[in-house]
Amino acid sequence: MALGLGLGLWQWQRAADKRELLFRHETAPELENPTVLPPDGARLTLSGEYLGDETLFLDNRTHGNRLGVAALTPLRDEKGRLWLVERGFLATGPRRETPTVTTPEGTVTIGGRWQLAGDSAPLFGPNREGRRLQRMTLSAWPSLDEFAHDGWLHLETGPGRLESWWTPTVLPPERHQAYALQWWGLALAALVVMWLGGRRLIRDGRSSSVDVKPDPEE
Repeated sequence: MALGLGLGLWQWQRAADKRELLFRHETAPELENPTVLPPDGARLTLSGEYLGDETLFLDNRTHGNRLGVAALTPLRDEKGRLWLVERGFLATGPRRETPTVTTPEGTVTIGGRWQLAGDSAPLFGPNREGRRLQRMTLSAWPSLDEFAHDGWLHLETGPGRLESWWTPTVLPPERHQAYALQWWGLALAALVVMWLGGRRLIRDGRSSSVDVKPDPEE
């Protein structure tokens, strides 16, 4: 019962967090070549040059029932700062050959949604295999200068854009609320079973005391 209550509260809190995330994304500002850390979900416009030779690929992405990767290309802006750009989905199928993608040359102007780097799932084994990454992290480019900010841009407009696959949130708040109600329903069921079981134990205990007769010799 305690487990059901606790998990229900956890899912209810996750629903609140998702609502806050969606609100931040809906009200996020639009920034052009920002000089300070953009807020999560902000729409950015950046001008600079892609570092095409530094492109890596986020492995094991799916989009429209297809298996592939996401192309990750650093961009150096007009002030010399580095930004990581997630350009979109590239279908590869189950093949394990190194993916290839064409990268525009020269100065480009791009736009997209900014995502702050945050907690990620545990990683078992090395993150990088050739040019494939199991998890998006800025430390995968040790030969480059430090990136401007701890996060990346999900490309939505401009040269170099591939098919968009990323969404700001996976489960809507309503789904977490439904999970919370399910856990609380299980907790209520456990309480009912405990109450009925307790009554049964009390009744059985009384019956046993009545059936036991004192020994006349005592």
